[in-house]
Amino acid sequence: MSLRVGHIAYANCVPFFHHLPDVGFDGTIHRGVPLQLNALLSEGRIDLSPSSSFEYGCNWRRYSLLPGLSISACGPVKSVLLFSSTPLENLAAIPVVLTGESATSINLLRLLCLEYYNFPLCEMSNPDRSVEEIIAAGGAGLLIGDRALRAAKQLSVPYVYDLGALWWQYTGLPFVFALWIVHRKAARDKKQALTRFQHQIQTSLQRALSDLEKLARHSEEASWMGTAALAAYWRAMSYSFTDQHRQGLDLYFRLAVKHYLLKEMPCLSFLEPAF
Repeated sequence: MSLRVGHIAYANCVPFFHHLPDVGFDGTIHRGVPLQLNALLSEGRIDLSPSSSFEYGCNWRRYSLLPGLSISACGPVKSVLLFSSTPLENLAAIPVVLTGESATSINLLRLLCLEYYNFPLCEMSNPDRSVEEIIAAGGAGLLIGDRALRAAKQLSVPYVYDLGALWWQYTGLPFVFALWIVHRKAARDKKQALTRFQHQIQTSLQRALSDLEKLARHSEEASWMGTAALAAYWRAMSYSFTDQHRQGLDLYFRLAVKHYLLKEMPCLSFLEPAF
């Protein structure tokens, strides 16, 4: 049985997918932003995807996880950025416009403000312009993924906060932005295909990480980022899931429960190989 796999349409996912056709994957790929893939995954319209950690936290009983894999940062992530004309500690009463693309990053910003800056995030509802336009006009906004990378190059803003760096500063732990999430129906019905895919995605990732400059030269993102900057961006990412990553994810979930962003503490359930 072939697999339906989600693909976050951001530069940070390229190392997972670039070599995937070369290692035997013959399923279908569905590209989208995290919010779109979360919906497809929740509805069972795709079998698995690198998807928002917060989506797993909200609906963990529907899912399993591929072990050993994540999209994380041990410090600056470079693509989850808060842009502001005012220091973060002074943003208590200033509306912040939020990207609608990722619940994980939005809730990370909420938790940073609540737990470490001692104020609730003042969120702008129903903006009449894009996040980039509001930032350029002197407002504050959160951008993620390629939009954040482009804005960092194009916008001149007094304060730019990397949320991965802030999390590391306050916790000393990695922040897990995305996990490889498997819908439970696929985990039940497509065990052998998922076991093969787990080997394929690990092999594809290892090939990519073995020569990031070569990967960058063959990636369309280099046309606007540049080869060296793209390779450096991937080096800033962590694609594994170790005990330290688990500690960071557990803390994120605990804080989300503490501040009523999650109803309960999720349990991590990892896919077991079929053979």
